[in-house]
Amino acid sequence: MSCEKCRLKERRKTVVFGEGNIHADLMFIGEGPGAREDETGRPFVGPAGQLLDKMLGDIGLKREDVYIANVVKCRPPNNRDPQPDEREMCMGYLRAQVAFIKPRVIVCLGRIAAGVILGREVRMTRDHGQAVQVKDFAIIPTFHPAALLHNPDHKADAEADFRIIGEKLDELRQA
Repeated sequence: MSCEKCRLKERRKTVVFGEGNIHADLMFIGEGPGAREDETGRPFVGPAGQLLDKMLGDIGLKREDVYIANVVKCRPPNNRDPQPDEREMCMGYLRAQVAFIKPRVIVCLGRIAAGVILGREVRMTRDHGQAVQVKDFAIIPTFHPAALLHNPDHKADAEADFRIIGEKLDELRQA
């Protein structure tokens, strides 16, 4: 995939579209690729991705069981937050991914992704782990794995959120 829609194209090495099970009931959405992701073209492959893989394992899932994407598909300079116009330029891609995958649960990794998906300001310390039903999706915000690496005080909260994610998946599969 190649994209020329916004200024993020100027410094990127590769577009990081997303990867995983295209029939997944569970989709993770982060804010944007980091340096390792820009190098490999794969989402969540650095230290944050390793933590995400571990947390998936804690609820009996593997990376191959889920689909992983980001709000923006190119790395913002110096890992800054994606700007509103950059997020808007990528929304068509993200909407198409969600429409194609048809997940039952969408987990927003971090406040940027949660704010974009929920369409409102999100404070992770207040909103994490709260499932919100929007159309056919249960949307659950949780802490971004990179934030957990920098501030492990929220790790127990994130682990509790992942238990909620697992319970929500079980509940939806039994319905």
